[in-house]
Amino acid sequence: MTDTASAMGKEKGYVGRLAPSPTGALHLGNVRTFMIAWLRARQAGGRVVFRMEDLDHPRDKPRAAAQTVEELHWLGFDWDEEHVQSARREVYRAALGRLKSAGVVYPCVCSRKDVEAAQSAPHEGEQLFYPGTCRGRFASWEEAAAVRPPCWRFRVAEDSNVEFTDVFAGQCKQNVAKTLGDFPLARDVDGAGYTLAAVVDDAAMGVTEVVRGDDLLPATPAQILVQRALGLPSVDYCHVPLAVGPDGRRLAKRHGDTRIATFRAAGWTAERLIGLIAESCGLGDGSPCRLADLVDGFALSRLPRSPWIVPGET
Repeated sequence: MTDTASAMGKEKGYVGRLAPSPTGALHLGNVRTFMIAWLRARQAGGRVVFRMEDLDHPRDKPRAAAQTVEELHWLGFDWDEEHVQSARREVYRAALGRLKSAGVVYPCVCSRKDVEAAQSAPHEGEQLFYPGTCRGRFASWEEAAAVRPPCWRFRVAEDSNVEFTDVFAGQCKQNVAKTLGDFPLARDVDGAGYTLAAVVDDAAMGVTEVVRGDDLLPATPAQILVQRALGLPSVDYCHVPLAVGPDGRRLAKRHGDTRIATFRAAGWTAERLIGLIAESCGLGDGSPCRLADLVDGFALSRLPRSPWIVPGET
């Protein structure tokens, strides 16, 4: 684990990002990860890019995007530029077109249920191994669409070994062909899913380091393969432990209401919330404080390596 953000900011201009999705209300776990990302950038004297990742329409909640922006400002977050993914479809279409021309994507009609049924061994987490059932099956998107609404999958080469050093998690190595297989990139003919859109945007926006929850660490090698296929610059990754409930599982309704809106309605100040979250990052004793006051004392070396167990009663 290293504290390299300050040096990076001076040498090549640190650019970090906050990238929420409007799939639900902002909660303590989201804010903790955003806090670490924001502090990394501001301590380095770098820039912060805000990007609303609103391409997951079936799960997007009305007004969630506007509420997220308002609550982040209330907590003391700021940023230097702002983007909305749904306004950047032409950029993703062009990137997907390059991948089509390179022959590294193909249409697939397999459903999640089909993929689950094809598993030869149990897999942990949300990632499933795809064995390439539709490789070479269809000559075109239209031919696949006649069977079932398809997606575009990235064709993973047999020797797709990805090795990188995560700023917090350390050395990571994965043979994507064996652990993930061909992964989806888009759900419509000219669309983009999270993997493609995030890779394209990080490059276009000059992001130098991605700070996010360690639940996304297993998905990172796939993003690196897309970077390589598009000839885009690599970025540094910093995957930090999540906030979890007393049962050790990711925050959910079963753990009580951890939404920022609920704390505000109960009379909490922004400073009190920041103090609570800062303490979980090894900063202070939980006393109320402003986000900006944490910049000088922040260090990844103070961040616990285990998940933050959010108290049942706050």
